[in-house]
This record gives sequence, structure tokens and C-alpha cells, in this order.
Amino acid sequence: MANTPLKITQEPFIPFDSLILVTGVNGLIASHIADQLLSAGYRVRGTVRNKARCAWVEPFFTTRYGVNRIEVIEVPNITAPGIWNAHVAGVSAVITVAGVAWLDDRDVPKAVNEELKCLYGLLDAAKMHSNTVQAFIYTSSSWAAYTPKVGIRRTLTKESWNHEAVALAEDSGIPDAEKGLAPFMAIKVKVEKALWDWVAREKPTFTFNAMLISTVTGPILNPDNQAASTAGLIRALYNGKPKEALDVMPTFGPQSSIDARDAGRLYLGVLVSGLTGSRVYGSAEQFSWNQTLDILKELYPEKKDWVKLPSSNQIDETAIPVDIPFSLLRAVGQVGWTGLKESIKDAAESFAPTGQC
Repeated sequence: MANTPLKITQEPFIPFDSLILVTGVNGLIASHIADQLLSAGYRVRGTVRNKARCAWVEPFFTTRYGVNRIEVIEVPNITAPGIWNAHVAGVSAVITVAGVAWLDDRDVPKAVNEELKCLYGLLDAAKMHSNTVQAFIYTSSSWAAYTPKVGIRRTLTKESWNHEAVALAEDSGIPDAEKGLAPFMAIKVKVEKALWDWVAREKPTFTFNAMLISTVTGPILNPDNQAASTAGLIRALYNGKPKEALDVMPTFGPQSSIDARDAGRLYLGVLVSGLTGSRVYGSAEQFSWNQTLDILKELYPEKKDWVKLPSSNQIDETAIPVDIPFSLLRAVGQVGWTGLKESIKDAAESFAPTGQC
């Protein structure tokens, strides 16, 4: 599915050749967003925190799409007051992916405050430049809606919030070491809710949507230079290391996946369609880490020394809405999701030329 050529037949809400701001463009998700935008005919202004460390970004995309299609700007402190005002000037849409929260954060109020410094700054800058800004897309997480669990059947809606994670994160009777990912999930809940409150209060003229992205699989565009993010977990399963990556898998538990290219096309679909006021679930297929390992074993039968995981192929059975994401994919010429097996195969193959798989 992900290799289906883009086919956009409608007049796009954001005209082609418009300039789109993408924060954290060196990352796994944001680089695929930029790739899809450039492929469709948009121009990209991408931000990074260290331009020297991310020197690969501009030549990589210039080689793919030609000169003057992407510019990379350095924003070392994304929470600084007023830092976004100049960078939002002249753009037609803002897509924010970069954040300051970490999976192991335990001080939820502090992390939420830091995230909102960045995001309110972006929203205020977008409102300041509302003569050009027509769309704002925030990258949330499927964890803002629920905690995946084995044996739980439920149906998510636009109104689903992960109250369970918030309660666990705030429970002073439970040691931080036993809270797992709940504090990070709670951060995602509180930040996204605060942004919807901002939209209700400020009533901006631009569209606003939140993308609830799940665990991202699929190829990494530049494995020699990019941090692998969640795609690196597939590499770890293949290589049997590093131990830190393997150890985190039980903490993650069963998850829902989305191919990085599908994720990029969801953002593109928003700009093409003019969607607004939606929480878009980017969740294609529930999976277990054992299932991922089994797929790798099938793809590489010649390899014998596979890592061993706790034997459980059970998955989360949450029903996740697909009407909106499927309509966004159709808007750019794709029908349905990329399958997990194809996504894992392409992830592994993207590392292989570098000797990392």
C-alpha cells in the first residue's frame, strides 16, 4: 500500500507549492511527513535543534526533489518565548512533531508545562500569521486515548481519553518505578486537551487537527544519520541487541502499529482535504512483539540465532475508528493501510544496506 504512487485528483485545500512548516524534520515521523509533502508538490521549511548534526536533511531531500524545495532552520530551544514568530512567517500550514517530553518522564506537571511552552508558542505564532496560515496539525499519540492491553475489548471514539493513565500517574501510593509508561501517556492526554481548549478559546481561522499516531514501523529514510526511534526496535529484534531496546518491549506490551509512510500520508491528506476539528487515529494493525519476531524469522529463514522473548502472541483487541484516516488516505490515492508484514520487511531492508540489519 505504502508504495502506491500518490494520486490527488481534487483541488487541494492548501494549494500545491505552498510552504509548510514541519518541526523536528530529522525524526522518523517528521521526515516521512516531509517526504510525502515534497512528493505531492509542497515546499517544506523543516526545523531541527542542531543543524550541524542534521546536515544530511537538506541534501537528502534536495537530491530527491530538486533545489529550493526544502529549507532547514535551527531552533535549539523550541520552548523559548517568541521563538516561532519568525519561523511561521510565510507558511501556509504548521505541522508540529517535535516535543520535549520523554518516555521516562515522571514529573507530569513539569513536562506538560514545557510541552505547552512550545506548542502555545507555535499556536500563537500561527494566529499572528493567520493571513497565511490555513492549517495546524498537532502530533498527539494513540496513548492519549487508551492504554493497549491484552484481553480488553472496547471501541474508541473522538471522545476517548486515557483517564486510566492519568489516574495511575497521579497515584502517590504507587512507586514511580511501577507506573510504567502511564506518566508519559498522561502527559499526552493533558497536552492534547490543553490544545483543544486553546482552539475553543481563541477560535483561530485556521483548521486544527490532532493526529493520534501509534507505534511507527516501516523504513527509516536515512539510517546512517537518523535516530531509529521505534523502527529501531525491529532492528533490535533482528540483531538481538542493544539490550536497552529489547528490555523496553515488555514495558510497551501489545501495541497498535502504523507504517511511517502511511502516517506521512495522513498529514498530507489533511492538507489536501481541509479536514478540521478531528482526532485522527493513526493505528493500522494490533500486534505483539513476538508476532514481529515471527515475521522477521519468516523473512530471514537463513538466520538462526534469534533473540528469545517471553512467549505471548496475545494482542490488544481495541476497535479503532478508520473512517477518517481511510478518507484521508483515499484523498491522496491510497486504499487502506500498509500491512504489518510489509512494513516490517521494509524497515529491516532500510537498515540492511548500512549493515545495521
